[in-house]
Amino acid sequence: MRLLVAGGAGYIGSVVTAALLADGHEVTVLDDLSTGHADAVPSGASLAAVSLHDSAPVLADVRPEAVLHFAARSLVGASQQQPEDYWHTNVGGSLALLEAMRAAGCRRIVFSSTAATYGEPDQVPIREDAPTRPTNTYGATKLAVDHMLTSYAVAYGFAAVSLRYFNVAGAAYGLGERHATETHLIPIALQVAAGQRESLTVYGDDYPTPDGTCIRDYVHVEDLADAHLLALPAPSEGEHRIYNLGNGRGFSVQEVVDAVREVTGHELPVVVGDRRPGDPAQLVASSDRIREDLGWAPKHTDLAGIVRDAWELKDRSAPHHS
Repeated sequence: MRLLVAGGAGYIGSVVTAALLADGHEVTVLDDLSTGHADAVPSGASLAAVSLHDSAPVLADVRPEAVLHFAARSLVGASQQQPEDYWHTNVGGSLALLEAMRAAGCRRIVFSSTAATYGEPDQVPIREDAPTRPTNTYGATKLAVDHMLTSYAVAYGFAAVSLRYFNVAGAAYGLGERHATETHLIPIALQVAAGQRESLTVYGDDYPTPDGTCIRDYVHVEDLADAHLLALPAPSEGEHRIYNLGNGRGFSVQEVVDAVREVTGHELPVVVGDRRPGDPAQLVASSDRIREDLGWAPKHTDLAGIVRDAWELKDRSAPHHS
């Protein structure tokens, strides 16, 4: 298929682009490079370095058969401090992209949503029919796009899938996480192990969990890419499907710390800080629906293995001094 990947110069978008190319698709990446990296775009894909708001000429030229949409601002804290950036990019940009798709005669889309749309869950694991009550602007903007996709499916026959996931980790196709502002636990822990930070701060060790630290779902980025490839042909015209993606069980912050110590051989100094406001004790997604509908099942469910993939890539890409 002729595909357009919005946000394909970012972490998840670049890995999915590599998986699509490996599957024989023709891929154009659309990315304004505000947080992505041009050198992360896999060779074999072409790059249009423009924003979602300026996507119409690119879609008119490429005329894709489907779009995979990863382009978004995604820092929870920043979304509370600069909400205008998040509404402008995540919602305004997505609307511009959908209108560009409509003008180009493209009606199929897979959207990178988030389990942050659920907010603090009543039940864990979280199912797709759980109430959506986002606790931050980032989650609210992603939920707004989910609603947008439902209305475009009804009005214009779009075939859409929203994939909601929490923490993506690991590396694949020689591509891993590279953020100017790093907020994710595994990369931060690996920065400590690599000597780029002095210590890791754990926010709260008094939660109602077995070891007192928060429990989160971690999905390997390669498993996530598999889910996008399965989702692409799944919906029929006029249908908007929503699937959660998780590894089936959660890992505590302490378990992540232990796994990083095991993989890197580094003592990993830890500082216990205060709880962060709005941090639920436990967030784990149920992936039963996508398992049943599309046969997706994560292959990389071992935490140490996920950490090892990220560490080995970081080790290869780090500057070595002789």
